Amino acid sequence: MTTPNATEVSVKTEPGTPPTSGTAGLSLSSGRPGRQVVKGETIPGSRRVPLDKIGNEMRSTNLPKSAEIVVYCGGPKCPPSRMAADKLLKLGYENLRAYEGGLEEWKDAGLAIDKV
Repeated sequence: MTTPNATEVSVKTEPGTPPTSGTAGLSLSSGRPGRQVVKGETIPGSRRVPLDKIGNEMRSTNLPKSAEIVVYCGGPKCPPSRMAADKLLKLGYENLRAYEGGLEEWKDAGLAIDKV
């Protein structure tokens, strides 16, 4: 599993470039009070998935196990991205990237966000 930076992730999410069936971005939250939660914002091309629902969410997609999946959450002090990557590895997904800088680093880099 690799840990990309904002520039590496932004190459995958350029405006006007729809996600392909071979890539996915997942914004994670723990769903536990007191934890950092991404509210109303995502990196373009990604979707929000609660950590406790990630198994069901991935089973409902048609992504191949070899698809590149980038998981992230609110920032470097937000552990659900690493936890999600571990869960996805156990489900057989092979090409995972935990973007540990998360939305905080993304916004600090001046990159676009989607409001949800």
